[in-house]
Amino acid sequence: MPTPSALPLVAAPRLAWFRQLAVRFAILWPLKAAGTMTFMVLFFWGYFTVLRHPLTAPTMMPRLVVDEWIPFSAAAFPVYASLWAYVSLPPAFIGSLRPLLWFGAWISAMCLFCLGIYWLLPTSVPPAGIDWSAYPQLAAIKNVDAAGNACPSLHVASSVFTALWLERIARAVGAPAALRWGNALLCAAIVWSTIATRQHVVLDVIAGVLVGLAFALPSLRHVARMAPKEL
Repeated sequence: MPTPSALPLVAAPRLAWFRQLAVRFAILWPLKAAGTMTFMVLFFWGYFTVLRHPLTAPTMMPRLVVDEWIPFSAAAFPVYASLWAYVSLPPAFIGSLRPLLWFGAWISAMCLFCLGIYWLLPTSVPPAGIDWSAYPQLAAIKNVDAAGNACPSLHVASSVFTALWLERIARAVGAPAALRWGNALLCAAIVWSTIATRQHVVLDVIAGVLVGLAFALPSLRHVARMAPKEL
């Protein structure tokens, strides 16, 4: 009769991807909720402080031919606003403390980098020539979020950063390709919405994509090195 040590090891069955996400969601959820809310409050405080008190007068960003290829769409507003739910998804589905803290550190660094640019080199978007009173939801944003803090688009940078972290999490849990494509499409839709709502121009978007990549890629490499089995 073989000894217990000689018996073959049988790996425990892996949970389905959606069960893994549910487990991850439940881990440290009070810290995640409090941390996300605190981050949002501090971010908006910094954003509107810089918007109202730039170091110099803002430079107006030029509108390119490509901007005209993307027509204005009031229907883009819900997509634009969905960013604030979208960016909360990576921390919600991170499964341990160290990657969660590093996520917070890296996205904070990206936001501080952009706020520093907005303060030192303020930019604004050109007038769209639209009667915003005909679009109450967009008019509210235009009244609160003036045409400053344009380049790079932090809306776009945050979307790209979020999409890459969600892709990493989706691969870690073995999520289906349809879910991963949905993540990519939502990111692309948010990027489109920044132009379709006339909150940004194409040059802002290009700069935002570059900033998002510049922070997301090294952040993921860093976490893979510091906590290779925890993300």
